[in-house]
Amino acid sequence: MVRGSESAGVWDPPRSLLAAVYSYKHACDDCLLTGLSSGQRVVTIQKGLLYRVKGSHITLWCRVSGYQGPAEQNFQWSIYLPSAPEREVQIVSTADPSFPYAIYTQRVRSREIYVERLQGDVAQLHITELQDRDAGEYECHTPTTDEKYFGSYSAKMNLSVIADTLSVSMGPQALTCAEGDTVELTCEVSKSTTQHTHLSVGLYRLQEAGDSHAEEILTLSKDFVLRPGASYMQRFLAGDMRLDKVGNTTYKFSIKGVKPSDQGQLYCEAAEWIEDPDETWKDISRKQTEKTSLTVTSKDLYVTIAASESSLSEGDTLQLNCCVGAQNSRDRQFQVIWLLNSTEVARADQSGVLIWKEEYEERASLGQLQAFKQSDTVYVLTVYEVGLMDKGVYSCSVSEVVKASGDFQSIQTKLSSESRMRLSMSTSTAQIVAGDALIFLCEVRGTTNPLSVQWWHLQHHQGPPALVATMEQDGSLTLGSAYRDRGAQGSIRLEKAGSSAFTLVISNTSAPSDGGSYRCEVVEWSRGKSWMQTEEIAVTVSPLDLGLHAVLISRTATVKYTQSFELFCQLSASYALEEVPVSVMWQFQPRRPVGDYQELVRVLPGGTVAWGTAQPHFPKKTQLTKAASSSRLLIHSATVDDEGTYRCEVGVWSRSSLPRGQPAAVVRSNAVGIKVTLPESKLQVATKESSVEISGSADTTIECRIVFAQKTAQLAITWYFLPPPPADATPLQIVRANYSNILEYGTEFSSLTQRSRFQSQRVSSNVFWLQILSTNHGDQGSYYCVVEEWLWLADGWYKLGEGVSGRTTLEFKLSGKQVVLSCIGATGGVREGTKVTVGCLLQGVRSPASHVSAIWFHGKDRSGARPLLHLHRDGTVEYVQESLAGRLHLRRPAAGDFSLTLQSVEEGDTGVYYCQVQEWQQDSKGEAWALQASALSGYTRLTTLPPESTVLSRICSSPPLLNFILYLPLVLILLLATAGFCWYLKFRKVRKENIKDDRLVELQRTEDVKQT
Repeated sequence: MVRGSESAGVWDPPRSLLAAVYSYKHACDDCLLTGLSSGQRVVTIQKGLLYRVKGSHITLWCRVSGYQGPAEQNFQWSIYLPSAPEREVQIVSTADPSFPYAIYTQRVRSREIYVERLQGDVAQLHITELQDRDAGEYECHTPTTDEKYFGSYSAKMNLSVIADTLSVSMGPQALTCAEGDTVELTCEVSKSTTQHTHLSVGLYRLQEAGDSHAEEILTLSKDFVLRPGASYMQRFLAGDMRLDKVGNTTYKFSIKGVKPSDQGQLYCEAAEWIEDPDETWKDISRKQTEKTSLTVTSKDLYVTIAASESSLSEGDTLQLNCCVGAQNSRDRQFQVIWLLNSTEVARADQSGVLIWKEEYEERASLGQLQAFKQSDTVYVLTVYEVGLMDKGVYSCSVSEVVKASGDFQSIQTKLSSESRMRLSMSTSTAQIVAGDALIFLCEVRGTTNPLSVQWWHLQHHQGPPALVATMEQDGSLTLGSAYRDRGAQGSIRLEKAGSSAFTLVISNTSAPSDGGSYRCEVVEWSRGKSWMQTEEIAVTVSPLDLGLHAVLISRTATVKYTQSFELFCQLSASYALEEVPVSVMWQFQPRRPVGDYQELVRVLPGGTVAWGTAQPHFPKKTQLTKAASSSRLLIHSATVDDEGTYRCEVGVWSRSSLPRGQPAAVVRSNAVGIKVTLPESKLQVATKESSVEISGSADTTIECRIVFAQKTAQLAITWYFLPPPPADATPLQIVRANYSNILEYGTEFSSLTQRSRFQSQRVSSNVFWLQILSTNHGDQGSYYCVVEEWLWLADGWYKLGEGVSGRTTLEFKLSGKQVVLSCIGATGGVREGTKVTVGCLLQGVRSPASHVSAIWFHGKDRSGARPLLHLHRDGTVEYVQESLAGRLHLRRPAAGDFSLTLQSVEEGDTGVYYCQVQEWQQDSKGEAWALQASALSGYTRLTTLPPESTVLSRICSSPPLLNFILYLPLVLILLLATAGFCWYLKFRKVRKENIKDDRLVELQRTEDVKQT
């Protein structure tokens, strides 16, 4: 495999081979030195085989972990083409701009291929427009930053490039329909991919041409699940949105009861999905159809006519106002026709052009008639100097027109009223709570003609009115599309109370959708004509969560053990809570949470009480009461199990939601923490100070006495040692015996020797002893105990309190003899790696029958000095700090010389050194040994210095200099050999030329002789 730049002829071993060799070699080295390494480098790449379509944008991620060095790693991407699977072709690198081969250089420069760094050790390879030649095996390599090769440095995956076979089409068209109609759109989708893929098909809407944000209407997902857009959810649940698959490739979208808000640019989008090896689905192709323009016209048009005077004399002026009522009238176009006794007088088209009938043209030209558009909703007809020919019934006809196929077409026409009908509308209450019933009454007066009625609902600022119900002249009833399901459930009732009163009842209302304005439209029919009157009234349907709040309070947040406590959950809302069903659930989270809140108890609206199972001890000790707007939880005899956080969750139910078993609105209170305080500790420990004086190497006992403790409590004791002054020295823990009598020694007393000398013992119910065996000078100081009182409460042991004893000072008792010691040695700096001797000399005369023992001490300072070694009176040596045994040597060149030698001084040897010498004699019977005298030497302070730099150390510590010295003789020898060889070649050449010249001379002589 050829590596390096494409033009270079240098062979670079494959990374996989190098990685394997280095990984094996250094892994073995590591195993020999330190065992298996836990920091193995691992490179992970996105799983393959991946299938992606030609022309698409693909990303491949790569991650490295377990590395050493900087947090930002570099990534190099290569490909092994199917035509040459053994040859690596370099694509792109985060570190080397010259890394790509020539076939990828231009694509990398133009950012068609690039690497995006997600974080320091994670990156993505982007190929923005996939080509057929991009298929192959991809390798992600991370150049090493580790001190040793160990682990993987590259990973591979395969990519296959397939053809894009997805096809989606929907013929462009311009649709115009009236509000409430049904719209059907057909989308053709097909694919011929050989791999197993899924399709998703969706219908989307752009509000207007050029809009960048499309609104989802209805989508069939890749999992074959229908999913409506957020603003179409209710209509989908009501059955007004459908998607049917007709045949293998045809998808038909149906929208019932279209609204003006549905108009816009509609298109179909299809996507092809494939499941990747990591079990995630990826859309490999996505296409859209051309746009279909949808226009929806509103049916909310109504027309009224009014005269300035209803009775005139000849010569007076008559002014008639034709008023058009419609939503968004400014954006709609109307044609108006003026009628006298049902005969046309004049008309104005959508552009405002006025056309008079022939018999009125002359009067109009003389200024006796005038017609004009006063505003978007008011059209005026004026008759000056009225005469008998102007007598009659005036009306106006208004038609809404839209432009289709280049011409204006009328989509609805309304005629103004000639009726004397009067209409009034009322409701039982203008403000209700969700779940209650809305009742409307529409009464008609002044007519005995047949009537029909329509009820409309207009939500506040949410599009055109929605038809609720229609009752025709014969009493037949029709529900609007949005209310059919509710009518089937019996939630909508339209009744006729007498000949001229109509009642609309909407039960099980919901908020805020049922709030807004309701309009009653009554049409009077007579002699083939109709007249309409409208009345409108606004109502408010308050949601059950409006102003709904729950507050949890407690009289005390801290409760004594076995004391009772109570919690109050108070509920408030913007309406009377007595009128709605309410449920309360109490929740609890223990002081040591194991998850979310646990249900303690639930009270349903009917009064049913259900206890939770997470805390089974609560039902036995809890009392629960509930009122309309509050709930009280009383817990008797509090224990530590009751400590934690409480809250209440209140549900408000509508009457329609009671059968379904779910509240219509839920609110949670604040959390209240309850702390249960444990019983007060009555522990008392003797605090009297004392001192103990003993002879060297004797055993002694320190006592800790309990004055009072609860009989049910367990005691734990910890012994502490405080070295002699300075007074600010830190106490050292000797040993701790917990309430189960398990021993735990402190760091300074954890060696086997110390553990055998210091022993804690309980000799009675209220007395503890610390026994010290074979005391020495280092044991001098103060001792005290700390006693803890522990009590078992339900779920574990709890510490009630603790007490500290008085201090016992340990001192040595000596005979009257005095021993004089001196400590000599190097005070100051000592080089590391050298040895040093600290002298300890015994001065004065001692008895021949005496034996001498010595102890050497070392510490960072006087207060922290600990024994190093102990020379017993029988001559045996005990190394207290066994790790130093190999470097400590006790010299006895003379009877009174107890010098200490440290071999190969280290940095940790810095500090103070001193010795203690004791003189022992046997009693008169020759049995027991008694300490006759003891003395401490002075202090010697030792400071370690770095090793001195020598010429040889400088050479060894400088690899370049060492290499220069090692290789210089070889270079000189090579130069001398080369010079000698050159001199030999030159000598041989000269010699050959001389021999040739001699031969020529000889031949010339021979020729001359022959001629002679």
